[in-house]
Amino acid sequence: MADEMTFIEKVIIMDSARMDRAMSRLASEIVEENQGAENLYLVGIRRRGVPLAESLVKKIENLEGVKPIFGIIDITLYRDDLSTVGANPIVNRTELDVNIDGKNIVLVDDVLYTGRTIRAALDQLMDFGRPKKVQLAVLIDRGKKHRELPIHADYIGKLVDTSSDEIIKVMLKEFDDKEAVGIYTLPDE
Repeated sequence: MADEMTFIEKVIIMDSARMDRAMSRLASEIVEENQGAENLYLVGIRRRGVPLAESLVKKIENLEGVKPIFGIIDITLYRDDLSTVGANPIVNRTELDVNIDGKNIVLVDDVLYTGRTIRAALDQLMDFGRPKKVQLAVLIDRGKKHRELPIHADYIGKLVDTSSDEIIKVMLKEFDDKEAVGIYTLPDE
């Protein structure tokens, strides 16, 4: 698994302050596009999409005085590479406590790369109902050249053109000792 390996840091592209500014801008764009927060349902994709969605909920509530609905989706069983995850994958709960029918859903994730995670999230989301609209917000978009599926983000914190051998690591206080986004590589063998 990639998280168990040691990576070599190339560059930190966002510090905590830049991440916060990007999230504030994303919140404003989401509110503007959806003409307020009344029908918004922000759904964080486990793992790192969840705290990012929670941050957007707070920022939107501060902007609009209305707290968007918040939910969590776990895509583990919807992955198309489930057989490579292991014999006993860890499955967390999907928490969509409010009906999604007719809602403007904003899926939130940390990095958009091939599009496969988002495809899995869309598959699971549709098992819960029929939203009015589904949009995608990501902190980092690695660019179209990596996309394997026709998926794009509606709201992008930062577009980062990377090579295939580079790894984007989004570090959040909830999981890491710091808050930053960096570009990393694997050590030479």
